[in-house]
Amino acid sequence: MALRDQLKVLVVDDMSTSRGLILQALDAMGIRQVGYAVDGQGAMGILEKTPVHLVISDYNMPGMDGLQLLHAMRKNPKTQRSGFILITGRADKEIIENGKKLGMNNFIKKPFQPQDLRNCIEAVVGRL
Repeated sequence: MALRDQLKVLVVDDMSTSRGLILQALDAMGIRQVGYAVDGQGAMGILEKTPVHLVISDYNMPGMDGLQLLHAMRKNPKTQRSGFILITGRADKEIIENGKKLGMNNFIKKPFQPQDLRNCIEAVVGRL
């Protein structure tokens, strides 16, 4: 069984268009066990009930941004070992450095191509 058949992913993005593009790219890669949340708080609620291997999160979200979500995940024993990819239109040095300090596994800058996302995921979880 291929890794992509086993991989459980949660996509977190408040913008339906961006979320849809990520979900579409994951589907094209053959990744089928995918859920989504529209904000960080909702993501933590889902993760408490259903652990995943990888979270792909937007940075700029209301309430709890992507780095705040990452921080909450790393503090929680149920979620601290999940992979985390940050997607941002603002790949500022400060954001990336803070993400790395918090345990971010990788990041991707918007706009991105599906192959960019695939490369990013493969760098975190291995060959699909």
